[in-house]
Amino acid sequence: MATYLDRILAAHRARAAADERDLADLRREIEGLPVPRGFTAALVAAPGLSVIAEVKRRSPSKGELAPGLVPGVLAKSYADGGATCLSVLTDADFFGGSALDLAEARAAVDLPVLRKDFTVSALDVADARLMGADAVLLIAAALDDAELHTLHALAVELGLDVLVEVHDEDELRRALAVGARLIGVNQRDLVTFEVDQQRAVRVAGRVPRELGVVLVAESGVRGTQDAAALAEAGYDAVLVGEHLVRAADPSAAVRALRGA
Repeated sequence: MATYLDRILAAHRARAAADERDLADLRREIEGLPVPRGFTAALVAAPGLSVIAEVKRRSPSKGELAPGLVPGVLAKSYADGGATCLSVLTDADFFGGSALDLAEARAAVDLPVLRKDFTVSALDVADARLMGADAVLLIAAALDDAELHTLHALAVELGLDVLVEVHDEDELRRALAVGARLIGVNQRDLVTFEVDQQRAVRVAGRVPRELGVVLVAESGVRGTQDAAALAEAGYDAVLVGEHLVRAADPSAAVRALRGA
């Protein structure tokens, strides 16, 4: 059965196939860039449950979430509320994001920033570094084993932290096999698009914590009750988008999640 990812990935892979830039040229551009802010290090250093607050304009399933969103203003509000890191959607066609959104949000605060997008090529990884991201997302369900290994290794080589997103135990095994130490468990079912918190609890229980893995719960965190349950299950952080961008006071909403 087709998943919600299929149409998005098809568009991204078609774009990647048509991209004729040379990775060597991008590497030379990257050489002169400042060292990234430590995304994983920030999560490790923060006391209690960390919040990765997301700058997100819309989604394919919910439509417009925050049409008047100003990335820099929202980023400052998140930082004031105690967010540990930011996540910024840069996919334009399906989420209304852009590299400019990431640059504006990062310039407004001192927090590390994740480029939230559908990474399918080495050029995507390089682009994340060039646009100022401190971490890149790799979705296990979108990549085969060779791609996951190659893109993870390249990101690390370029100085980026890597959030490897998984949905089940098999994808968790694949993430661990490439040496992932920052793993996000997406609570949303790929087929039904429904949120299943028990999936997150179950997968968290399979992570060998002696490896020092930092665990992030993604999707469907609707408030302090959800955040508290995920913290109890062993998560170090929650990545929250819709709940925060729709909040009347995003700063207070982040503060409440941190309190969980």
